[in-house]
Amino acid sequence: MDKGKKYNFICYCAIILTIILINISCEAVSDLINGYSDVDRYYITGSKEDRENFFELFSLLKKEKPGSEAEFVAAREIAANYAQLKDYDRLINFLSARTINNPGDPYNGYYFLMIAYAYIQQGSELIAAFYFDIILKNYPDLIINNESIHLICLRHLINLNDNAEQQVWYYRELISRFPEKIDLSEAYFMLGQACENIGDWNGAIQAYNNYLPYSGTIIQGFPNADRYAKQQVDFSRSQKDWTFESLPALKNAIQAALDAGNAQTLSRYQAKVNFFARSWEQIETDEIGMTRFNLVQFMYGNRIRYAAELDESSNTIEAFLRTTGWSQPLSTWYFYFRKIYFPQEPEIHGHWEWAGIYYGEKF
Repeated sequence: MDKGKKYNFICYCAIILTIILINISCEAVSDLINGYSDVDRYYITGSKEDRENFFELFSLLKKEKPGSEAEFVAAREIAANYAQLKDYDRLINFLSARTINNPGDPYNGYYFLMIAYAYIQQGSELIAAFYFDIILKNYPDLIINNESIHLICLRHLINLNDNAEQQVWYYRELISRFPEKIDLSEAYFMLGQACENIGDWNGAIQAYNNYLPYSGTIIQGFPNADRYAKQQVDFSRSQKDWTFESLPALKNAIQAALDAGNAQTLSRYQAKVNFFARSWEQIETDEIGMTRFNLVQFMYGNRIRYAAELDESSNTIEAFLRTTGWSQPLSTWYFYFRKIYFPQEPEIHGHWEWAGIYYGEKF
């Protein structure tokens, strides 16, 4: 069963479970409204002190005007007491019954939020996600204890619901509605990732472009976020006239330029963005742009030789060509060829580029 069907099935089960629980508890809630009876004992639980407290709270709840702030305070206190006792079943029953019996209650969104928290405590995160989504899409926002319940829901849903399309929607909601309450740099970068996952390449590039002014921030799980975002944006803006339709075509063109000793032609074949030149020991962030030096000075008076075949470590997405004879202490260079992954432009996607140079022999 795929994730989407599994999520829908669990949500369906949650609805059925809620209906069953409500059927059990609605009579009790009705009795609380019309006068106490033996059925109400279900809600009066815990130690003697707890039972006395619940009795007082339910008595207060009965006296307050429906939908009033005072009624909300009493209901929230009852639910909080169940949570303190870790009696999450009673909490869910009590608040579920309230939302069904009082569909116009302005605080129903918050009651659903407490239900969602109860399900998280029971280890039912997918059911909790179902309730967070309901709140976000069907109930107005409320500010409780200086916190937006919609913001709380969005933060939870980003972690609980990994559906790519929903992730895009969640991040866009966060950015548009709560820019001052979130880390915008992380939100923009993760929006870019989510857009990539659904094939919205224009949306991804726009998100990465919005992220770039925040360069230098740390994105958990993405140590090279700055570099990645810049690469995507720079490549999208470039002419991409250095690419070749196939690896053999690229290899043959490079070898012909080396045979001719033509540094100018060779320079035309190097990628104009995201090109690197570094030793094998250096990490990616230590790269040196190839545009900072002239190939002529490294080829002048030398005959550059190259291997007849690509290095054995080459594969379907990257390849290495060993060359020797360069005017540099490390006279062996490995040309790095890379298959282009850029679905945003189908005419370029799948082409090959000369993306960099590694100095010295491979380890």
